[in-house]
This record gives sequence, structure tokens and C-alpha cells, in this order.
Amino acid sequence: MYASDAGELAMALLRGDHELNELKLKNYLGWDEIMMATDEQILACTGSPVGFLGPIGLTKNIPVIADRVVQGMINVVLGANEKDQHYINANRGRDFEVSGFVDIRTVEAGDACPRCETGKLEMWRGIEVGHVFKLGTKYSKALNATYLDANGKEQIIFMGCYGIGIGRTVAAAIEQNHDENGIIFPIPIAPFHCSVVAINTKDAGVMAAAEEIYRCLEKLGIEVLFDDRDERPGVKFKDNDLIGIPLRIVVGSKGLAEGKVEVKIRLTGEVPSLSIDEATSTVKRLIDAALTHKE
Repeated sequence: MYASDAGELAMALLRGDHELNELKLKNYLGWDEIMMATDEQILACTGSPVGFLGPIGLTKNIPVIADRVVQGMINVVLGANEKDQHYINANRGRDFEVSGFVDIRTVEAGDACPRCETGKLEMWRGIEVGHVFKLGTKYSKALNATYLDANGKEQIIFMGCYGIGIGRTVAAAIEQNHDENGIIFPIPIAPFHCSVVAINTKDAGVMAAAEEIYRCLEKLGIEVLFDDRDERPGVKFKDNDLIGIPLRIVVGSKGLAEGKVEVKIRLTGEVPSLSIDEATSTVKRLIDAALTHKE
């Protein structure tokens, strides 16, 4: 049993293993709002507590909206509008009537396709990152928002709205791009494209090389984070992985002695040792490819 914000009541009739789609019922009834009837409303109109509702003997001014599946059912079990009582072998036409047969149930995986003869409905979990609302004239009437049509006649504006959630987009990206070490941000939405991690900040040569790489990447238009904290290498690596920086250049004393730095590609886990020029050009190439959707 459902109620509108104006106090109207309606009964929805479905097969016992199906679930009502409240939006479908609300749209069919043309109500502005829909909610489950209260225990008090149900008791007042049926004389029965919640849990034993049925259409037999229901007050005639309360419409019974039946799902289309119910139309072909015979000898069914129904609540008897009396505590702990049910009717068996009840049939429409003889024992009760309905106001209309409407698609009001929630679809399920495996349901037949409504557009073909052999297809079956499949379902997956999704993430809502944006939405569109059909507002109709509800708000434009209240605001007296009108326009003049081609004949110069005043008409109420038909409204709609849409929204794209920035936070939802980021959350969706994280949901689909992560591992046991943390976020793996796609380059186009990463807060930093690359980090430069200096190992042993007390080594002047390491710090000079790390800062040189940092300045070079900045000049190339790359959003870069310079991690020059006085922390253990493991702490820095863990933090970089946790916050999802897609590319990382590690500058250490041992590598510099051979003219090399490490470049970690977070998505693949690859860690090649490259010269400073090779490292910066590799990072630039990977970022350009990601931002222009090229391989």
C-alpha cells in the first residue's frame, strides 16, 4: 500500500517473488511524491495490520494497480486483510478486480528482452558519475517562468537539468584503478603526473640532480611533485604509491654514479634505469600519449 503527499492511497499487486519499482508506480499514478503507507493508514482502510494486505474486499476508492505478470496468474494466494489469514485459489474477476495492469516491477537478470525474442537481460554494477532529470513544469509553474511561442502565446517552460559529479568521477576512477598499494590515477586526472624522489637528501649531488630533473619537467609543462623529505626510501615509495602518482623518477647516489635514474611506471610496475635525458623524455612521451589518447 502506497500513499501520496496529498494523502491518496493505492495498492500495488505483484507476484510474491518480485519487487516493486516505486518510480514506475509513481509515474503511472501521476503523483508528485510516493511513500509506503503508514501502519495507521493501512489499519484504517483495511482493518488489518501490515503483512496481510490483499485486494479482496478493499475499499473501492483505493485503486489496485497490478503488475502485468499478475494478469495471467490463476488460483493465487492473497492476504485476507485479517491478521494471520490468507485466501487461496483466488482469481481476478471472480474474487477481486484491478484498476489497471502496468509494468511496475523491478527488472532482474535473466528477464526476457522486451525488444527481441531470444535475448535475456544481463546486469552489472555501475557507478553513477552524472545524471539527467526531467523536471517538467513543476518548478516553472511555481516560478511563473514562461516564454512566448511562435503564435505569441505565453507558455510554461518545460524544464530539465543535468549534472556531472567531479567527486564521483574521481571516485569512479579510483574504484577501477587501484591495487594493494593504493590508487593508480589515470594520467589525465592525476593530481601530479610525475614525482621526483630524492634518496639521501644529505647528498648534495643527489639533490642537485633531482632538482635539475624537477625544473626540466616543469619547463616541459608536466605537473610534478618534488619529494625531498628527510625520510627513508621505503616511506617515500609507499606514500607515492598510496596517493596514486602514475610516474616516478628516483634519484639515488648509486644510480647517479652510473649516470642513471629509475623511472617507475605505476600502472605496469616497470622500473627501467635510464639516463636523466632518457628519463625526462620517456616521462614526457608517456604523458603526451595519455593526454592525447595515443599509444
